[in-house]
Amino acid sequence: MPRKSLRLVQLPVPPPAAFAATGNVPLAAGCLGVAAQVHGFSDRVSVEVVAPSLTDSLGDTELAERIAADEPDVLGLSLYLWNVERSLHLAREVKKRSPHTQIWVGGPEVSTDNTWLQQQTGYDLAVAGEGEETLVELLEHSLAGRELAGLSGVSVRTATGLTPFGPKRAAKFPLSQYPSPYLAGLVPVEPQRSVYVEGARGCRSKCTFCFYPKAESGLRLLDPSQVEALVSGLREHGAKELSFLDPTFNHRPDFEAVLEALIRANPKREMSFFAEVRPEGLSAKHAAMLAQAGFTKLEIGLQSVSAKTLKRVKRGGNPAMVAAAAKLMRSEGLDLLLDLIVGLPGDTADDVARGVDYLEKHQLGAFAQVFALFVLPGTAMRDTALDDGLVFEPEPPYRIIRTATMDEQAIADALASAEERLGRRLDERPRPHLVERGTARDVFHLDLDGAGNNQRRDAARPGGQHVALWLEADDLFSKRQAVLDAIGARQTDDPYATLDVVLVPTQPFPLDLLDAVAAKLDSGTQSYATRALKHRSGDAVHRITVVLKATTQVPHDWVEAVMEQVQVFRDQPLTRALADASELGDTLPSARIVGPVDTTRLPQLEADVDPECVIFADRELETRWQRTVLGYGDAGS
Repeated sequence: MPRKSLRLVQLPVPPPAAFAATGNVPLAAGCLGVAAQVHGFSDRVSVEVVAPSLTDSLGDTELAERIAADEPDVLGLSLYLWNVERSLHLAREVKKRSPHTQIWVGGPEVSTDNTWLQQQTGYDLAVAGEGEETLVELLEHSLAGRELAGLSGVSVRTATGLTPFGPKRAAKFPLSQYPSPYLAGLVPVEPQRSVYVEGARGCRSKCTFCFYPKAESGLRLLDPSQVEALVSGLREHGAKELSFLDPTFNHRPDFEAVLEALIRANPKREMSFFAEVRPEGLSAKHAAMLAQAGFTKLEIGLQSVSAKTLKRVKRGGNPAMVAAAAKLMRSEGLDLLLDLIVGLPGDTADDVARGVDYLEKHQLGAFAQVFALFVLPGTAMRDTALDDGLVFEPEPPYRIIRTATMDEQAIADALASAEERLGRRLDERPRPHLVERGTARDVFHLDLDGAGNNQRRDAARPGGQHVALWLEADDLFSKRQAVLDAIGARQTDDPYATLDVVLVPTQPFPLDLLDAVAAKLDSGTQSYATRALKHRSGDAVHRITVVLKATTQVPHDWVEAVMEQVQVFRDQPLTRALADASELGDTLPSARIVGPVDTTRLPQLEADVDPECVIFADRELETRWQRTVLGYGDAGS
């Protein structure tokens, strides 16, 4: 009997820039593959974890073609709030090409209270909770031709709809039962990408806004010797950055012993580590040991400065402990991320302002992450949302709209005030994709004055996950229908791809054209990524940019009017950008640097310019700028 095929896929968070690291590590898929191996399915089931190099680069159509090419028996998708809509679209497209392929979904988005997901199409079976033991049971039953409905944590689609989820499966198997999917060869160790490490599952905290307390009670741990062996093995495989996924790294009772194990596993500090901690109990000794082990960054949740709010959301703690712990960590040279949530039940706009005051008072503003609450499925807060007066978006990212103490405008004003006081944008600004064409299917040019049918067909072909569509004409406004048609063709092929519409005029066009293009983009498929910046009238994946050629002469007042609506770049050499550095993106268009580049002068450019106001036409230089100057690398870079 031929082996059954199981293909596992995890789609990435749409990055803010085309060459930014996605941080997409299919660890959950790898863990499922390991479980199948450990339980002896290798002779009967072939398991493939689709590489991030494919999921992170291919557009919707090409990715569906690749996955469906040999008609796998089962496609498994890991659903997170940032990829669930695109994943279900991928599932439907695979099903069109391979009707017999069964679509199984799991991950944090799958929970008994997520009515939004249960109303969606595209999957045949859903798994709530941890997947390893459930997958084993599913494989056993499916290979034997037995009924799958009713299995623990499983819901099956039937002719009359989804069956109720089977009883919750207790999370109890020891973590040591399964080897690391990295060391088992199912997930690649890539030096340029963070390696995700699970030393623990479960969390002792009971925060109502978090998924962990309801998903699993108690702690399951790898003991210090097992952590040491795992980290040593990852080092030998070339890992450079390790992110510990333990919900609270210092909550384990053997915390100091684990730090000692990490010091032994990373004696030369060749690897950098990242983890999330709580401030309670952290000491100067711990700070020194964390630094010695190789930790370079820690995340600490302040969440709110209101004691009543912290008690209400079962966070507990004391803001003074956050400042004390942060001081200890900074004394050892560790970088920090400090979280402040806007929209927690009970918090007011004054509480948020006091939170920013607190961060500034303790010189911690540079490390602050201030963001709106997401009312996630599978959390205790979702259960009590109605009683708490919480109104939130019904689809991902389930962003808070208003609370009993803050209306929609108050939440928006609190975020804007925090941004103004901290002197920086609190979310990542989408960066246009303006590099020259290369071998990748990510840049399409359409000359609307001379485009023949072949060029139009080429511009409409399936492309990558991030595509730039360049549209050029002497009179772009008179060609506006062709502009809209070209955008529509791209939206049809790859509806969830990031799309930069790049308008290249040779003369001024009425600004109504920008409104028409924006409306066309807004009419496309909506998703987590299109909603993520709606609070600031932005769109993370549908962008408009105007590029002026070096020789194009247009009135300055027209350029200023366009710059009030969209970003404008002008092609220019590095010397021109250096000369105008202080005015780029302000009184002058931003710079798209073309032609030869003296790389020895790039440090001067970095020092003199807003880095978001410079883009390189050269792919290698643009990639380097995004990763090193803008910091769009993986954790710890």
